[in-house]
Amino acid sequence: MVSTALTDEQRMIVGLAEELAEDEMAEEAFEWEGRTPWPNLERLADRGLLGLAIPEAYGGGGMGPFEELLVIEAIGRVCPDTAWLLVLDSIAPVALARFGTDVAKRRYLPPVCEGETTMAIAISEPEAGSDVTAMNTRVEREGGEYYLTGEKTWVSAVPDSEAAVVWARFPDGDIGSVVIEFEAEGVDVLTEYENMAGRIQTHFLMDEVHVPEAALLVTDRDDWTAQLRQLNWERVIIAMWTLAVGRCAIERALEYARTREQFGRAIGEFQGMRWKFADMVTRYEAGRSLVYRTASEAREAGEPPDRLASSVTRLFASENTERVVSEALQVFGANGYQRGHPLEYLYRFVRSRRIGHGTDEILKNGIADVLFDRGLWE
Repeated sequence: MVSTALTDEQRMIVGLAEELAEDEMAEEAFEWEGRTPWPNLERLADRGLLGLAIPEAYGGGGMGPFEELLVIEAIGRVCPDTAWLLVLDSIAPVALARFGTDVAKRRYLPPVCEGETTMAIAISEPEAGSDVTAMNTRVEREGGEYYLTGEKTWVSAVPDSEAAVVWARFPDGDIGSVVIEFEAEGVDVLTEYENMAGRIQTHFLMDEVHVPEAALLVTDRDDWTAQLRQLNWERVIIAMWTLAVGRCAIERALEYARTREQFGRAIGEFQGMRWKFADMVTRYEAGRSLVYRTASEAREAGEPPDRLASSVTRLFASENTERVVSEALQVFGANGYQRGHPLEYLYRFVRSRRIGHGTDEILKNGIADVLFDRGLWE
């Protein structure tokens, strides 16, 4: 049951995504570790469910982040890997759609909406992770031309992407963003790391990479502020993916608890086990309500969620879903702890959300900053 009023079109989108996930993604849902589920992206594209927040002129759905969130929830509870790619497609491509030139949009967005490629976003550096202000990657202007120099690390989706949105410092000292292609002269991929969930993250260098004027995204302080605010949608969308993983874990554990017998009865009949499920569902439903409240308020206001609401939502979802998935794994006992079991994989995958795209500690700092600056209810 969706926790907010939806239009007929939104309900149709949810129903289409749920049907697609159950009928065509469920069987192979836990066979993708370390690989990209391209067939699923093609299925989503065929049904018009990719790039929902991208304008129709560039192959998208012409909707918004709220509709993307709905699809991520519907897909994520069945196939978290496919839903995670939807999360990534809601970040760099949406930034390009919001701030890019028409030339860049026509060049890079249609292939993403057709499920042919993804698009990376490069922010972190070896000496500038959570502290974005320490960023050293820079754009220089020489004779009317722009050149990008620096390095980025922990970048997701590089093997599947033709291009990336790169955050960098401009000559006036402000941070902005540009688009580069990985095949461009001066781009050198140094290392590909495999994280706990089996996904690849990349470290690459840029040495005087030529940036055409059409590839400039954010170059002034006003657009930079708008780009930062857009990240609040990212936090809420990631929170929804995280909760969808929690629901996936709960549903699998519930099915097991109904059929697994010990001491002559199903383990789901024991009070200790039933309380475990009550706790998991309470955490899940509380987080889901936060997501829908934050997203609905932003949709009604016609602007990104504010920093406090998005940070609280993301933090609560990340911390509590890790607990939910851990308890769901506990239901399976030794079976769930074995490499290759869906719950073992979900635990490794969901653990990343307390680190990537904003650590727990950075989110807490952001929450406290808002509280001490303006209070909670002002």
